[in-house]
Amino acid sequence: MFRRLFTVIVLFMFYAAVFGFPGDAAEGKENNDQARYPRRIVSLAPALTRAIYELGAEDRLKGCTTYCNKPESAKYKEKIGTLIDFNLEKILTLKPDLVLGMEFSDRRTIEKLKILGIRVEIFSSPGNFNLLCESFIRLGQMLGQEEKARQIVARAKQDTAFIRQRVAGEKKIKIFWQLGAKPLFAANKEYFSNDYIEFAGGINIAADASSGIYSREEVLKRNPDVIIIITMGVASEAEKQTWKTYQGINAVKNNRIYIVDAYTYCSPTPGVFARALRELVVLLHPAISLANGEK
Repeated sequence: MFRRLFTVIVLFMFYAAVFGFPGDAAEGKENNDQARYPRRIVSLAPALTRAIYELGAEDRLKGCTTYCNKPESAKYKEKIGTLIDFNLEKILTLKPDLVLGMEFSDRRTIEKLKILGIRVEIFSSPGNFNLLCESFIRLGQMLGQEEKARQIVARAKQDTAFIRQRVAGEKKIKIFWQLGAKPLFAANKEYFSNDYIEFAGGINIAADASSGIYSREEVLKRNPDVIIIITMGVASEAEKQTWKTYQGINAVKNNRIYIVDAYTYCSPTPGVFARALRELVVLLHPAISLANGEK
């Protein structure tokens, strides 16, 4: 334990000398506004990167992961590693005053950053749309953009409420929402994907599953009307072809197997959620117009 602590201390002194980190942690907190509204941010997750852009704080984003590709300009930010394998040295060279991570972010890197005196804020994966909105507002508060965050959330809630009203009288559609292939992985009620399904007038056939791991036999038994596959590169098209071999289920009979974008549906902000929901309703209920409220 002593040797590990000694190593961290040496690392801190080294980077303080080379990159100009403050030697006294208290000095970094003298300016309360700077502490509350950081100017140099590193994001460790695509959803957080996208939220920073939507809040208009992209100029303060100094680094993000290789998976942070939305919006387009995020591709050109400095890359600090993948979702689970971060380059600590690269993060330190960016001199962040705030690092944003998710609960799945590498804990060892997170702890090292904290020991080195860097502010780290961790966000939980939202289990539903309301929690997504709460997290977005929390981020807005951190960045000094709370009013803008609340405006975006209010608009997103208004849009989703309108969409839910439009589909309320439609026949319920049984949906299988596939997140992975090997093993077969579904969205149960613990995932905010369940809100996509229910808000769009659907029934999630895997809602009551104890975990996301699912079986094809159970899918066949529950006979979904629609199968939604989240993009998995080449594997997504292969999965679609696999499902087509099961001629007995309604989704295959009616040619209702859809592949949707993972970035849009798995890493949304409240605004992106509302737009994705609208896109989903167009797939599920093509006779409904969401433009002017007329069918």
